[in-house]
Amino acid sequence: MGILDKHKVLEKNVTLLAIFSFLVVTIGGIVQIAPLFWLENTIEDVEGMRPYTPLELAGRDIYIREGCYVCHSQMIRPMRDEVERYGHYSLAAESKYDHPHQWGSKRTGPDLARVGGRYSDEWHVDHLRDPQSVVPESIMPKYGYLEDQRIDGEYMEDLLATHKLVGVPYTNEMVENASADFRAQADPDSDYDGLLERYGEEIQIRNFDGAAGISEADALIAYLQMLGTLVDFSTFNPVASR
Repeated sequence: MGILDKHKVLEKNVTLLAIFSFLVVTIGGIVQIAPLFWLENTIEDVEGMRPYTPLELAGRDIYIREGCYVCHSQMIRPMRDEVERYGHYSLAAESKYDHPHQWGSKRTGPDLARVGGRYSDEWHVDHLRDPQSVVPESIMPKYGYLEDQRIDGEYMEDLLATHKLVGVPYTNEMVENASADFRAQADPDSDYDGLLERYGEEIQIRNFDGAAGISEADALIAYLQMLGTLVDFSTFNPVASR
C-alpha cells in the first residue's frame, strides 16, 4: 500500500482522522507551551506598569459586562499598518494584571489598546450617549444609561482581594482602602494623597462624566483613559529582564 493509499484510509476513517488530528495538535501545543515552564521570565518587566486602581477596575468590569471586547480588541500587532494606525505594538506586560485579558481579534470598532488620552472625557460621554453624533458611520449601540447607574464602591475591597488571590500584587493597604480610593479618584476635591501613594503620581483624578456622584460612565471612562498610558514608549527598551 502506497503513501497515497494510506492517506486515503486516514481521510475516510473519521475515528483515525480524529485520533491523528488530536496527536498533531497535542504535540504542537506541547512544543510551544512546555519551554515556557523552563524559562526564568516569560514576561518582561516594564517600567510604569501597575495594578488597576479600584475605579479603573470597576470600569474594566463594566467594559466586559457590556460586551465591548466583542467589537474592540486591545492587541496591536507588530506590523507596520497596525503600528502606524494605533501606536506602539502591545506588550505582554500590559496585560499581566488582566483576568481575563482583552486581546481579541474582532475589530468591528478600532483597537483600544492606546485609546487613553486620545479623546477628551466630554468626547467619551458624547460617544457613549450617541456614538453616531461623533462618528457618523459607527454602528455602536448607545450606552447613555451608564450615566444613570450609580455605584458606591462598597464591594471594592472584595474585588481587589479576589484579584490578589490570582496574583495581582495588591497590598493589604490597597485592599483595605479600596472603597475610599474608588471614591477619591472621581472627586478632585477629595483627600486623594493616599491614592497617589498607593498607585503612583500619574493617576488621573477628576469627575470623568461631569455629573454629581459616581456613575458607571465615570468608571468606564476612567478605564478607557488609562489604556495605553502607563508605559513611556519614548524611553521603552524592548529587552526582557534576566
